[in-house]
Amino acid sequence: MDKSIWDDLAAMGRKADGRSIRSLMSAERAEDFAVEACDMRFDYSKTSMDTAARDHLIGMCEAAGLDDKRRAMFAGDPINETEGRAVLHTALRNLDGGSIMIEERDVMPKVLGTLARMEGFARSVREGRFQGQGGTITDVVNIGIGGSDLGPAMAVQALSTYHDGPRCHFVSNVDGAHIADILGPLDPKRTLVIVASKTFTTIETMTNAATAKAWMGQDVRDPASQFVALSTAQDKTSEFGIAETRVFGFADWVGGRYSMWGPIGLSLLIAIGPTAFRAFLRGAEAMDRHFQNAAPQENMPVMLALTGIWHNQGCGYATRAVLPYEQRLARLPAYLQQLEMESNGKRVSMDGADLPVESGPIVWGEPGTNGQHAFYQLIHQGTRIVPCEFMVAAEGFEEELQHQHRLLIANCLAQAEALMNGRSLDEAKALLQGKFSGEELERQARHRVFPGNRPSTILLYPKLTPEVMGQIVALYEHRVFVEGVILGINSFDQWGVELGKELAKALEPIVAGEASAGDKDASTASSIGWLQARGA
Repeated sequence: MDKSIWDDLAAMGRKADGRSIRSLMSAERAEDFAVEACDMRFDYSKTSMDTAARDHLIGMCEAAGLDDKRRAMFAGDPINETEGRAVLHTALRNLDGGSIMIEERDVMPKVLGTLARMEGFARSVREGRFQGQGGTITDVVNIGIGGSDLGPAMAVQALSTYHDGPRCHFVSNVDGAHIADILGPLDPKRTLVIVASKTFTTIETMTNAATAKAWMGQDVRDPASQFVALSTAQDKTSEFGIAETRVFGFADWVGGRYSMWGPIGLSLLIAIGPTAFRAFLRGAEAMDRHFQNAAPQENMPVMLALTGIWHNQGCGYATRAVLPYEQRLARLPAYLQQLEMESNGKRVSMDGADLPVESGPIVWGEPGTNGQHAFYQLIHQGTRIVPCEFMVAAEGFEEELQHQHRLLIANCLAQAEALMNGRSLDEAKALLQGKFSGEELERQARHRVFPGNRPSTILLYPKLTPEVMGQIVALYEHRVFVEGVILGINSFDQWGVELGKELAKALEPIVAGEASAGDKDASTASSIGWLQARGA
């Protein structure tokens, strides 16, 4: 994209720097700067974006060729250019959409066949037909890392009200404390272990898998009989001892952080059952259709992405806080952190040239209201502006506690209002009249000033059902895609994770005392020596 387009966006951002969001607000704006789709409403009216900026951002979609690139993604073209792959996680939830061709072969029969196999296995576990050596499976342990962990771990927690299968646990960290703490209370004779690694070589995952197998082997004659593999490397899964009937593979056109719609979601499927899992898929499928068909201004993923571009590249805000007012979405910020930062944390465009602007933002967050008593202080009164992305449901599940849900909604809306309106010095002084006077009144009042004019968006949804959960995740997936297209980067590779892994593999024998640290920098060598002297 021509750099002048980015320069124009930055100029608009500078012009908006002193603009009062509150002065923009009106009943007309509240409707015009909002999108409704798939049972949800996305409101971006509490931002400094005006109509001219929005028109420019939509023009950037056209200049970047968003329509063609979106069509290419859904068609199965190899848009992951650095790896020569299609990007077709959407096929995993294409329950009603017909054929999808890759190299003149329809991939959908295999996708639907794998889903049917997954459902059959999940039923056998849930109904007690597949058993461990000690009887019915009571616990499922998913061992993975990154996309093989964050997605299903987040979704299992999010949909816990639908969880009527075995208890689910997730192990990702190679720190032995993680797997020890998870396995410690479990009965190995009634535990199913799912090993999620496409290549079956991911060092953290396979180290934990070996530990779990040894743990189970102390009490189970054939521990591998209680293991499942989510992998395409059947030679390696067979070597591990896992029967082919318990291996569920997926194609290389499914990236790890986009993979819980297929075999990586097996733990979720076992937890909530096939009917709820299909509703989860159908929710995502509905968002896919909306994303493909809606005009930009009525397109929720597009407008969510453009609001992100406005705040990051237009206004220069380096971070965004994701703030779900839904305790069961506690892991969503971490999931979106990977989705955004691994996808769009790049420094070069598709052609290898340096980006003319900053790439993806730093994504972080926690559920409300907990965050209000932690980091909202910085958001409200700190010197840096952090765009906030609130989300809240109209209805909770605990009927006897609806008064608490109303309080939750009130807190969410109040925080967005406070960020926009702030509190002036005169208002602060008025609050303190009678308590202080003179210079002390001035001093105390200044501590109670809120600058306001801080942007936020809010995503509203009716209730956190499996269908709505699928819509939310697909919404953010497509947001990342749109931002990547506008930035001109490949959102579907992750070379940034490779270098550290390579160096760690070389360092392990040095830490173990089996090799010399002679070629390492002085700091690394000194750290190794200090740790070895203390038991490493």
